[in-house]
Amino acid sequence: MNLADITPLVLTWNEAPNLQRTLSRLQWAAEVVVLDSGSTDGTREIALRFPNVRLETRSFDDHTRQWNHGVDAVRTPWVLSLDADYVLGAGFEQELAELDGRAAGYQAGFRYLIAGQPLRASLYPPRTVLFQKNCCRYGQDGHTQLLSVQGLVKALHSTIDHDDRKPLSRWIASQDKYALLEAEKLLAADPASLRVQDRLRHTGWAAVPATLFYTLVVKGTLLDGWRGWFYTQQRVLAEIMLALRLLEKRMDS
Repeated sequence: MNLADITPLVLTWNEAPNLQRTLSRLQWAAEVVVLDSGSTDGTREIALRFPNVRLETRSFDDHTRQWNHGVDAVRTPWVLSLDADYVLGAGFEQELAELDGRAAGYQAGFRYLIAGQPLRASLYPPRTVLFQKNCCRYGQDGHTQLLSVQGLVKALHSTIDHDDRKPLSRWIASQDKYALLEAEKLLAADPASLRVQDRLRHTGWAAVPATLFYTLVVKGTLLDGWRGWFYTQQRVLAEIMLALRLLEKRMDS
């Protein structure tokens, strides 16, 4: 695959703690589209330091429309969609150059970092990050957006670092918004159609101890010291917030 046919797309809103690292690993691209939704912390200034960045601005309404707007702004046949805290691992662009381009999309796994140091494992799932623009579109799925791919999806060997350095207060505020959206999705769904983890969440309590055990013991973050415990508490807190939102909605109904 010709790297000139791939445009990285990065969505931003007040991502100054992260963006420099992300864009530094994208200098191989002829153009990077950064779609900003009104940052006030220096994000835009960081983006404009990179000569291959085209900075676009759009007021935020929801992630699905924001991502689809960004995809429409890309001028090449392939899109590499990245959060602002995604840093390409070593050799990532070399693997892209060696792809035959016969798939509609390519999925990458992630290495999760806390305070710049990688954990041995995490709950972060693989994601289709590289896809053909003409056969893929984002749709809403609870608190997040889901890429619909019309065609074959293959796995990449190279990984991406999830390395978020924003303040904890920002993470907590985001999780509350996500919990509200996810609660609405779970309550509207047929319980029989839910995955095992979502069935646990649907109870309003069971996912909390399950997440604590699974993250610490099964995934082994207990062996990552304070970074592993920090990550585990984040995941447990996210489940507690979702459980509270579910219970709140049930009490109000």
